[in-house]
Formats: sequence, C-alpha cells, structure tokens
Amino acid sequence: MIARLVRSADFERVLRTRTRVNSQHFAVHHVAERPSTPSRPAAKALPGELSTGEVRIELPPVDDSVWLGTVVPKRHAKRSVTRSLLKRQIRHAVTAHSGALAGGLWVVRLRAPFDRAHFVSAASDELRRVAREELDSLIGSAAQRVAAGA
Repeated sequence: MIARLVRSADFERVLRTRTRVNSQHFAVHHVAERPSTPSRPAAKALPGELSTGEVRIELPPVDDSVWLGTVVPKRHAKRSVTRSLLKRQIRHAVTAHSGALAGGLWVVRLRAPFDRAHFVSAASDELRRVAREELDSLIGSAAQRVAAGA
C-alpha cells in the first residue's frame, strides 16, 4: 500500500535525514517511522449546539505501509507540465518497486534540472523515458540499501 505524504512536518522530518541514494537528477530520503497525526482538540460546543468530538485518524502499522512524498521545485523544473510529469514518473517508479520497499516515510526530490536544450518540450516522450529509467534504477537501489541496513 502506498499513501501520500502531505504534512510539511513529515517532509521536514524526512528531509533532515541523510540522502539514502542519489542520481544525476534525483535524491531519495527514507525514515522508518509513521507520519505524524494531526492533533485536533475536541470542539467546544456552545449551549444548544452539537459537538463532533475529537477527530481520530487510524493509520496502518509502519512495517507494511509506504508513505511517499515528492519534491519537484520550480527552480529545477520551471514549467508546471514538467513538474507534473516528473511527479507522475516518481509515483510510477515507487509503485513498481513497492514490494521491495521497506515501510516508512519516503521522499523523492528533484535535485538538479534536466537540460532544457536537450529536452525542448516540457512533457516530451524522451523526457518521460529518461526520467523513468533513472527513477527505476534509483528506487531499486534505494530499496536494496534500506533492506541491507545501509
């Protein structure tokens, strides 16, 4: 099961750790923990109003769940079409390797831009292919490294 990592506190916690593996364009971070749960206090009901009570969010155990976050900054991918393409490729690569990934929080970030002179179109098939190949290799080696305890 792959869930999305959405809270900024979780992104910060994962990105504070050292990079597990990196390639020419991407870096992978991993923490074997669960995402933080939002703490919402119980709503105080005024006289004559109903209270919904405390909101509880149940999360599956960390040993079989993967939470994925992607970081594709504008400074490395100026066009939104390119950012969207790269995020889809990251999700695809992680889904393809989900059986080999250890549970916990995973963040894949774009750390260097793709050469716009070589990839003229913002969402070319060539950019899609190159990104997918690089990500498949990267996620596969990250899964092996984390499993080995490195």
